[in-house]
Amino acid sequence: MAGIYIHIPFCHQACHYCNFHFSTSKQLIPEVMKAISKEAFLRKGYITEKVETIYFGGGTPSLLSADDLQYTLESLRNNFQFDENIEITLEANPDDIIEEKLIAWKNLGINRLSIGIQSFSETDLQWMNRGHNSKQALSCIELAILQGFNNITIDLIYGTPTLSDEQWQANVQTALSLNVSHLSCYALTVEPKTALALLIQKNKKEEVDADKQARHFELLMQWMQEAGYEHYEISNFAKPGYRSKHNSSYWKGKHYIGLGPSAHSFNGVSREWNIANNALYISSIEQELLPHEIEHLTPAHQLNEYVMTSLRTSEGLSVVHTENNWGKEKLTLLMDSAQKWIESNHLLLENNFLRLSKKGKLLADGIASDLFQL
Repeated sequence: MAGIYIHIPFCHQACHYCNFHFSTSKQLIPEVMKAISKEAFLRKGYITEKVETIYFGGGTPSLLSADDLQYTLESLRNNFQFDENIEITLEANPDDIIEEKLIAWKNLGINRLSIGIQSFSETDLQWMNRGHNSKQALSCIELAILQGFNNITIDLIYGTPTLSDEQWQANVQTALSLNVSHLSCYALTVEPKTALALLIQKNKKEEVDADKQARHFELLMQWMQEAGYEHYEISNFAKPGYRSKHNSSYWKGKHYIGLGPSAHSFNGVSREWNIANNALYISSIEQELLPHEIEHLTPAHQLNEYVMTSLRTSEGLSVVHTENNWGKEKLTLLMDSAQKWIESNHLLLENNFLRLSKKGKLLADGIASDLFQL
């Protein structure tokens, strides 16, 4: 089984923290959508497995018309073989969610919504320069449920200077009270060249408090466990049976193709990424040229990918899988590096799986990089 990711590089406005590729000018939407469909045709041999997930990301896919989405889905069906139980996710912003669009999305076969709530606090939303308000954050979820969407995930951001511990708890409790099936929660990161980085540099916004972020994450893990959600990946919590199939495929090392400007693809032995420029992407595809770069993965790179992705999951890193695929010598080196983390109770070794403990999850990236093989 494989996945398809479609990057929609358009937004109504720029959130201060965002470093994804997007444009607030919507002039090129028709040309980009046409090019994405043509790219699907040009690259249909990239994955040969049945497609079990499609993910419209961005950017803001919810600003597309129903005709744009239908055209794209028809192009995908013409070039790839869909699994009968396919999961089709659409990222949506609260200010785009209206009854007419929800009905259209459901009729198109979209069966999962990923809603960019980020916070239910008006102060926090304004600080992030989000395009919606706290009232819309609540009403859009209620409206989506009313229209029959029962597989809804929402994004929440923690650790912002304007988010107190009490408001963070209120955000999480609001999500739980709305009975959403999945939460993705991320610590605010200050990416270079973003508006947020510039504002902090000019002392117009506060620096991020790492201790507050760690505290918010620890509280989050406690609240979600008490509510009966599975903490199945560092940033993701789901009711039983509602894990994201698409994102899970990334962490399991399954193959996927990325279509659209800046989209990434992975087939097990190489990684590809398209140019992050809408006009150049369009002109290249029109000439039937694939505007991407390719990185061929060495065995060491493949092992490091597995270490990074598997340790993020609740299942963890399989000792048996590591030895079978990369050999006993590499496994020995990895386990030698892991020993200090096991002794400090950041890693747990159980039933031939290495897993992060609760306190290990606070240092996930650092622990994974320490286990990397050169």
